[in-house]
Amino acid sequence: MSDPSAAPTEAPHRLPVRTLVAASVGNAIEWYDWTIYATFSVYFATQIFSPADPAAALIGTLATYALAFFFRPLGGLLLGRFADLRGRRTAMLVTILLMAGGSFVIGVLPTYDAVGWLAPVLLLLARIAQGMSLGGEVSNASAYLAEIAPPERRGRYSSFFYISTGTAVLLASLLGVLLTTTLTEDQLAAYGWRIPFVIGGVLGLIGLWLRRAMPETDQFEENKEKAQALRHPLRTTLREHPRAVAQLVGFTLLSTLCYYTFFSALTPYAVQEGAAAGEVFVALSIATALFVLLQYPMGALADRVGRRPQLLVWSAATAVLIVPLSTLIGPGLGNLLVVFCVGLVLYTAMTSIAPAVMSELFPTELRGLGIGAWYNLTVALFGGTAPLIITALRQAGHADLFFVYVAVGAVISLVTVWRMRETRGEVLR
Repeated sequence: MSDPSAAPTEAPHRLPVRTLVAASVGNAIEWYDWTIYATFSVYFATQIFSPADPAAALIGTLATYALAFFFRPLGGLLLGRFADLRGRRTAMLVTILLMAGGSFVIGVLPTYDAVGWLAPVLLLLARIAQGMSLGGEVSNASAYLAEIAPPERRGRYSSFFYISTGTAVLLASLLGVLLTTTLTEDQLAAYGWRIPFVIGGVLGLIGLWLRRAMPETDQFEENKEKAQALRHPLRTTLREHPRAVAQLVGFTLLSTLCYYTFFSALTPYAVQEGAAAGEVFVALSIATALFVLLQYPMGALADRVGRRPQLLVWSAATAVLIVPLSTLIGPGLGNLLVVFCVGLVLYTAMTSIAPAVMSELFPTELRGLGIGAWYNLTVALFGGTAPLIITALRQAGHADLFFVYVAVGAVISLVTVWRMRETRGEVLR
């Protein structure tokens, strides 16, 4: 017979997996599209730009990649403010439509031989749409995940953000393995590079369907009148939250350099250093699978021990190890596995809690715009230029300086994190 005086046991927490997947799927598709652009750029450069000078064509392709990043702050500003006024869900539907449309356009682009300079112009326009889309998606998906999470589980909920990202990059890498092993170089350049972009457009439509029934967050509903009452919200972030802006820029600097180093820049760089394309894709795929598997455990760890310890380990270890790791890049699957696995395992300490850390910096009425504007400006400056910088330095004979550049960024982020206060378990403002 049960004891009536016994206190009822609390039901175990159940993750709203369907909602978390719906919130994260747009981010997955966004990063899939950006990753395949960087991954397959070496194959379509001379199709979209003049094939008379392959080196100039690759620089032009990577410059387009970088230029699109500078529309991310505009997208983050406009779509972040839109989300603060109209809701996270509505803004996230807009971003996924923009990304899917851009991917379809790139997949069917006419070549330079067919339409001349109209081809790179159309590529740039498609990338601008994707840049604005991604600027809004990252900030709004981050805010959404943080706002629906219980304070003591915000790290776990946040981990779904990069579970989706890692899964998308893994899909892009596996497509790279498949296409580079089944198609010849000429076939890849002629039509093979188009296949991943068309797939990205289809995935965007699937993501739109998944998001149609997402609920709006209580945090937004309770604070939308505050957002509507704000005048000059961007200026407000600087005037009332300058420390939050500086901290966001400080740790995003290294985060974006890590992302574009390991997921984008190193792929063409390793091939140019003599590594077989298939081996590069295999190493990246294995490391990315590990990256995905570690997201939730690392998010749970941050809910237990705090944000700062994880971020300090990540930034300090990256500062110390990035240059030695760079000396292993070249032929040989074993060396490539070490580079990608060590780099991405360290990176999980940041990615698993990124939405939580960013969302905890700003109040709800400024969260979408605050993250969207300042995060994306930092990404544009340091992430968008990463593939271009590493390619230009290599052609100048100083490729090793790129990894020194990343190490300096790690030191800046280390100092930033050291000065941050712990926010584990805090209720969002």
